Amino acid sequence: MSKASFIIVDALATERGFKRFTRDVIGAGPRTVAGILEQLGFECRIFNAEQVFKNQAVLSDFDVLMCSGMTMDIPSMRKIVNIWRKVNEDKVAIAGGPAAADPHHLLRKTGYDLAVIGECEGALQELLETVLREGQMPEMSVLKNIRGLAFRIRDEVETTPLRPPDFELRFEPAVEKIVDYPYYHVSRIYVTCVRGCSNYRRTLLTLPDGRECNHCGSCTKNDLTERYYCPEGIPPGCGFCSVPSLFGPPRSRSKESILKEISGLLKLGVNRIVLGASDFLDYQREKLVSPHPLTDPCLPKPNYAEIESLLSEISEIQKKKEERTYVSIENIKPCLFTDKAAQIISKYLPNTTVHIGCETGSEEHSKNIGRPSNPNESLMAVKRAITYGLRPYVYFIHGLPGQTLETAKETVKIMDKMAKIGLEKITIYRFKPLPMSAFGDFKSPPPATKNKASKMILNKAKQINLEIKKSLIGKTVEAAVAEKIKLGEYIAYPLEEGPTILLKARTAPLNESVKVKISKIKSEKLVEAIPL
Repeated sequence: MSKASFIIVDALATERGFKRFTRDVIGAGPRTVAGILEQLGFECRIFNAEQVFKNQAVLSDFDVLMCSGMTMDIPSMRKIVNIWRKVNEDKVAIAGGPAAADPHHLLRKTGYDLAVIGECEGALQELLETVLREGQMPEMSVLKNIRGLAFRIRDEVETTPLRPPDFELRFEPAVEKIVDYPYYHVSRIYVTCVRGCSNYRRTLLTLPDGRECNHCGSCTKNDLTERYYCPEGIPPGCGFCSVPSLFGPPRSRSKESILKEISGLLKLGVNRIVLGASDFLDYQREKLVSPHPLTDPCLPKPNYAEIESLLSEISEIQKKKEERTYVSIENIKPCLFTDKAAQIISKYLPNTTVHIGCETGSEEHSKNIGRPSNPNESLMAVKRAITYGLRPYVYFIHGLPGQTLETAKETVKIMDKMAKIGLEKITIYRFKPLPMSAFGDFKSPPPATKNKASKMILNKAKQINLEIKKSLIGKTVEAAVAEKIKLGEYIAYPLEEGPTILLKARTAPLNESVKVKISKIKSEKLVEAIPL
C-alpha cells in the first residue's frame, strides 16, 4: 500500500472552536510534527481549527488526523474529531499537545483513537514504523510496546510509560509549512530555542491527596541529580506548571538549527519571531553542568557566550532582510536576568519585549508555590530591563492555591511598584489546574467576580494596563494588517508587540504593514487607530 497522508489540525487556544485571543500567535508544536512526518517521507498539511470548521470537506483528502490542543481546547478538539468521523468513518485520529497530559480525560471526552503524551518525536517515529504508515490502526499489542502513548482497550484507557527526554532533538520543524497558516505574514511565529525547564524546586503546599513536602532539602541541594527526584512524589517546578514533568530538564537546540529556521521563515515573508523557551536564559546553560542534568533554576548563571553568539547571528540575519523584522523573547527567570544578560539582549535586540514571571506579590506565597525567584527579584528584573532599554511584560496569576486576601494585597502593591517604574504590560491569567503539574488535582477557582482576592488582583491589572494604553493616544506605530472584520474595520497588530489595533479605514492591505496613528482606547487590550 502507498504511504498515508496526514492532516495536522492546530486547535491551540481555540477553546470551543474560535480563537478569541492571541490570534496573531503561531506556536511551534504543529510545525514540529510536520517536520517529523516530512523527514520520514510522509505528505502532510497544517490547518487551523477555524479553517476546518469553515471547510469540513478538506478532511476527506487525508488518511490520518493529528490534532494538537491544550486542556482548555478539548471542546474544540472534540468537534474536530466528530467532523472527522462523519467524513472519514473509521480512519485513525491522533491527539497531542498539552491536552494529552491527562490522556484519560482527553480520550474519554473525545473520539480520538490515540494520544501522544509529552515529547512526540520518538513515539511518532515508532508509530510510523507500524501499519499506521499505511493509515491503519496498529494492534494493541504493538501500541503497548511504544512509550508515551495512550489508547483505548474497550471502555478503558491504557497508557504506556513516558519516554525519557530526547537529548538529541533530531527532528527539525517544517519551515515551509508556515505558509499553511492564514495571516502568517503578520503573525508572531514561535521558534523553540530550549525544551524543558530548570526549576526542580517543589511546592510546599499540601496537595489534595495529602502529599506534602517533608523538607528533606533534596530539591534545593547542590547535587543536581538528586534534585531530580522527590521522595514524596511531588512533581517538580512551579506548582501550576507541567513543563518539567512533561519535558524534563533543559535541552537547547543547536545554534545552527535555530538560525536555519529563522532564516527560512524570514525568506518566506515572516516579519515577527518569538524566541520561545520556558526560560530563554537557560539556553545552552546545560553545557555548564554537563554531564549532570540542569535542575537548578538560578545557578550557574547564564551561558553568556552562547547567548551572545546566537543573538548576534540572528541580528545579522535581520539586517539582510529588506523589510523590518522584529524578534522578541519569551520567557526569562528573574534570578538569571543579570546586568550582563540584559546588556547582551539589548545590544542585539534593542527595544524588544522580555516576558518576566512574577505570579504573586507575596514572598511567602511565591516560595510556597515553588517559584524560583521571589517578587522582589521580579521587581529588580523589571528595573533592569528598563535600564537597558528593554520593554518588560510581567506575568501574574489570580486564583492560585494558597492565595489569600493578604497575598492579593501584596500582589497589588508590587504591581503598583512595577507600574511606577515603567513596565509595559501586565499579563494576567486565571489559575487552571494542569495535568502532570503539582497543582493538577486542585479544583478550578471561581471567576474573579466571585472571589474578593482574585477580583482585587484582576482589577488592578486592568487598571494599570488601561493607564499604560492611554499614553499611546496620538502615537504612530507600524502595524501589520491581519483581518477584515467588516466594512471599514480591520484587525491589525503592532509589528513590535503591543495591544490589538482596531483599524478604521475604507481599505487596508491585508498581510502588509502600514503606519497608523492611535486615536482611541477601546479597552485595556484594544486600541483604535487610523492609517497615515
